[in-house]
Amino acid sequence: QVQLVESGGGLVQPGGALRLSCAASGSAFSMYAMGWYRQAPGKPRWLVAVISSGGSTNYADSVKGRFTISRDNAKNTVYLQMNSLKPEDTAVYYCKASRPRYEYWGQGTQVTVSS
Repeated sequence: QVQLVESGGGLVQPGGALRLSCAASGSAFSMYAMGWYRQAPGKPRWLVAVISSGGSTNYADSVKGRFTISRDNAKNTVYLQMNSLKPEDTAVYYCKASRPRYEYWGQGTQVTVSS
């Protein structure tokens, strides 16, 4: 069992930055691929960025060059650095841990980009 707790969300002006954190409990964190997803009101949840157990990363086209995903296996934590934020980045951001036959979600953290 893995429990995930996101933090770091909040209100930021357009052009600003935030860093989200997702702390995982339990063992074998390094074996999981970790992803950040987001869901705006009335819209489906979709993948923003993912980092594999080996450290490979992939991003949604809309955030490439602005967001960076990273992980610290010693701290059982994955991060999402978000720069040059836009109003359309407003959503609840969720962390997911996955490996074959296992999938765990965090409770989400709200990010609001507004002036």
